[in-house]
Amino acid sequence: MQKSECHRSVQLRNRVTDNCDQRTSSSVQIKHRTAVQQRKSSSSTSSPESARKLHPRPSDKLNPKTINPFGEQSRAPSAFAAIYSKGGVPCRLVHGSVNHRLQWECPPEKLPFDPLLITLAEGLRETKHPYPFVSKEGFRELLLVTGALEKAVPLLPRLIPVLKAALVHLDDEVFERGLNALVQLSVVVGPSLNDHLKHLLTSLSRRLRDKKFKEPITTALQKLEQNGGSGSLTIIKSKIPTYCSIYC
Repeated sequence: MQKSECHRSVQLRNRVTDNCDQRTSSSVQIKHRTAVQQRKSSSSTSSPESARKLHPRPSDKLNPKTINPFGEQSRAPSAFAAIYSKGGVPCRLVHGSVNHRLQWECPPEKLPFDPLLITLAEGLRETKHPYPFVSKEGFRELLLVTGALEKAVPLLPRLIPVLKAALVHLDDEVFERGLNALVQLSVVVGPSLNDHLKHLLTSLSRRLRDKKFKEPITTALQKLEQNGGSGSLTIIKSKIPTYCSIYC
């Protein structure tokens, strides 16, 4: 009888010991996994790349990435960039010691405005070098050629939405390029622009609230009135009632 009770007592102690060992083993495994996860988390957050993402350096703004039209991009290039990289814009930027200039593959007088003028207008929204200079200078020089009036007027219905896109752009420099292009176009096409002017004036009216654009926009409106003739004043004042005519 005593041997039987002693045997049962030994079995009970063994089971208790096994349960304790299992619980201890599970606890050790959990602590090990937790420590590994903490090391991984600490490693990822302390890496130089992660630190740069969380705390960008001031130099990152001073040295923005420039675009390589021939390299692989993380996203599809813009329409203008794609056309330019394939040689669809027949001019290239020539860097000078003081000023840059465009070099045309053939005289601009011999180039068709359709679709080149529209393509250059689309490039006004670009922000990566060299596209802004190529587009704004190409647009300006193309409008200086002999016979530009006859070539540009038929394109106005397609050209105006493109210029409007530049005028509503959030980037100030893009807006300025669009504003200058609009004035250059008005010099060439004159009153022919009046029928399309109302589609552009709303954007100018909004930017007038910004003090730094008040003077350049007012100057642009005066040139639009001068180039558009008497009919342009009514159109301008319908969208911008505070505008004062240059003839008052």
